Amino acid sequence: MAPFSNSGTGPTSGTSADDTAEADPHDVARSIVLRQLTASPKSRFQLARKLADRDVPDEVAEAVLDRFEEVQLIDDAEFARMWVRSRAQTKGLAARAIQRELADKGITGDLAEVALSQLTEGDELQAARDLVGRKLKTGIDYADRAVRDKHTRRLVSMLARKGYSPSLAFQVVGEAIDGLAED
Repeated sequence: MAPFSNSGTGPTSGTSADDTAEADPHDVARSIVLRQLTASPKSRFQLARKLADRDVPDEVAEAVLDRFEEVQLIDDAEFARMWVRSRAQTKGLAARAIQRELADKGITGDLAEVALSQLTEGDELQAARDLVGRKLKTGIDYADRAVRDKHTRRLVSMLARKGYSPSLAFQVVGEAIDGLAED
């Protein structure tokens, strides 16, 4: 047998009989949660799903997650507020798109509504204008109906993918193109 074994047992692996005993599930769960929270903030739902993926017993997962909430290392309300601010600022997402993302992370109901209340209609309107302003091409003859329609469709579609309503998207794109056509 080679001096180093990949089997993880025996004297050459550097383990003792005590080390081969089953690890405490609470310690395993705590390690998983800490590792996840070190990488980025997570909701309780995301952490519970990660623990389930790693076959941590439900009662152990609940106890560990409860303790992490107790010491405020898990705070779904703060996570939701932070997520809304971040996604609105960095991605220019509308409240509808952010609400879908929050639901995917297990944040729904009142928690989601309170977090989303940070965004006003004025914020969304300005974000949509900024997005269109960055994407709108200058030096194009928007008086040509076919060109105008093509660019309108593209810009409205971009806003729709980011969760903006069709009426807001058409309004913002129309204003932006009209502003260029007047210049």
